[in-house]
Amino acid sequence: MDVEPHVREEKTTVTVLVTGANSGLGFAICCRLIDEFLFTRPQSQTLHLLYSTRDSKKGEDTLKRLNAHLQTTLRRANGKAAVGISLLLEARIKLEGVLVDLTKLLTVKALAKQLLARGQHLDAVVWNAGVAGWTGINWLKAAWEILTRFSQATTYPHFMGCDVGALTKRQVGGYGNVHMFPEPRLGQVFCANVFGHYMLTHWLSPLMGAESRVVWISSLSATPDLFSLEDIQAIEAEMAYESSKRLTDLLVLTAELPSTQSYTRPFFNQPPSRATSTKPDSARAPQMYITHPGVVATSIADLNAFLAFGMIAFMYIARWIGSPWHPITPYKGAVSAAFAVLAPPSQLSDLEAREGKGKWGSAADVFGDERVVRTEIEGWGFGGEPGSPAPSGSISSRRREYKGPATKDSREEFEEAGRRCWREMEELRVEWEKRLGRVEIDAGASADV
Repeated sequence: MDVEPHVREEKTTVTVLVTGANSGLGFAICCRLIDEFLFTRPQSQTLHLLYSTRDSKKGEDTLKRLNAHLQTTLRRANGKAAVGISLLLEARIKLEGVLVDLTKLLTVKALAKQLLARGQHLDAVVWNAGVAGWTGINWLKAAWEILTRFSQATTYPHFMGCDVGALTKRQVGGYGNVHMFPEPRLGQVFCANVFGHYMLTHWLSPLMGAESRVVWISSLSATPDLFSLEDIQAIEAEMAYESSKRLTDLLVLTAELPSTQSYTRPFFNQPPSRATSTKPDSARAPQMYITHPGVVATSIADLNAFLAFGMIAFMYIARWIGSPWHPITPYKGAVSAAFAVLAPPSQLSDLEAREGKGKWGSAADVFGDERVVRTEIEGWGFGGEPGSPAPSGSISSRRREYKGPATKDSREEFEEAGRRCWREMEELRVEWEKRLGRVEIDAGASADV
């Protein structure tokens, strides 16, 4: 799906924050945003791209590589002789690195305080950073799955070993007698993939308005059988990464439903709902969107060169035999996230208002030409409306365990699961805000965000 030019002449600077930008999909999202912004937005507009890394060294390296990508884009677009045009285009991109480690909530809060102090409006944020929590590959299981169900194994792999029970390090250690302040457990994958971003969204919400977009990166593998309401942090889960992505789907897709408003209003720093109001305050609440990159080859799998080559080869074979879910390269996989950030309302918010809130995925044909498609979510369907026809160009679930299109019952179960997740996430948020604020006061730091 191509992004049409989005003409908003009154807006001179568009500010976008992307987390986990130093490699893989996050870096590719930044590159794709630069490219599509330059050639779809008016010449009067400038992109201020805030990219996050975990440390300064990675930030400096990312800046060098983003600048190199920008120069390559300018050369391809204008030719070596068009120096003047290249300089004009280059001036429309402002790159700035920021630091955050999503498993360390104090750094999350520090980033929020830094951005809030500026008071700069955020047009979009892309919550991409995360960890897989994998410890290796179950080779016997991998060989069996590839031999007996090749397409499923290369799209919905279940042979990765997980670091079950992995927790974050103590969040507020080092300030006096830490035994006076016992902490609840925080799952490492949960915190990196969901909760850190959740806290950041809450803290940054004063910088966002109704036209701002919060884009969450999910996964094809976010399936219901890998998620438990009794363990939303996936501490005991054997596939914590996939569980965290299902949680992401549940939160985003139910965020605008009346049943979740008692939780989403305080999350977005809105006043309590009036008795006649069942939706977030449209004057303030940003829009949340869910995307996935399809199946791409990134360093998150942490494979050596030989295994990485084999993985990529299997991905190409899967695409050649008909899988639509293998963009393979991170740049192609980034098309859905870039679309969710830059697409005009007619292609995104207006469309979701007509067809229901859905999941936007990156797909590719046999030749590798990428596109954005609506993706079926088990229990929810394409837009949360059981019985409605599939939107044009959408792709149904091809998972072997797929139980069929969403029904009224499955849709109700999905909404109830989302409501319970919102309740538990808000309880965690309130508790951790108190803890982080108390530690900052004890340490002589500044007041709460």
